[in-house]
Amino acid sequence: MSGIVRVYKRDDEGALHFREAWFDEDYSQFVMNFGAVGHQSKTEETDVADASAADGLLDAFAAQCAEDGYAELPAEQQSWVVAQFALKTREGTDRDRFLQKKATDALISHLAWRGLGTVERSEFTDFKLNIFCLCPDVNKAVNAIKVCIRGEDLDFTKLSIGAAPYTEPDQFKLKHSAKPASSFSL
Repeated sequence: MSGIVRVYKRDDEGALHFREAWFDEDYSQFVMNFGAVGHQSKTEETDVADASAADGLLDAFAAQCAEDGYAELPAEQQSWVVAQFALKTREGTDRDRFLQKKATDALISHLAWRGLGTVERSEFTDFKLNIFCLCPDVNKAVNAIKVCIRGEDLDFTKLSIGAAPYTEPDQFKLKHSAKPASSFSL
């Protein structure tokens, strides 16, 4: 087993929790990250001899998570949350491509360390930069995206956020707009 194991579970009060683990080849460490979805996670690292030792730990981690009631969250049970930046040009400038890279990198990290999902892709459309995130909790993801973009000084005044169920990607609803707006379109 290689890659990342990411699983979720609701507690008795309905709060969503996550656990994830992976092998960090650069540091030869098995890394576990866990906590309540939407909150900064806790992380534990364990030095391992090699990738095969890490695979054994990943297998054991997956088995323990299953025993504890954690399971992978199918994409169909998640939502698309799109961070959208208004642009001045139709296809984007070099500055816009810099924004795309910086915002994507910032969101990947910010969402991951809070169990709030993954950045799946980004694209330029007519006068817009769209960053697509697959998230288990829309409201917490929207709040985290706003905090992240503002904290990284990434054109917060140009940010809009829309969300749609994974199975209805053409049904986006506006969740945040820096400017007065009532709808969200890609």
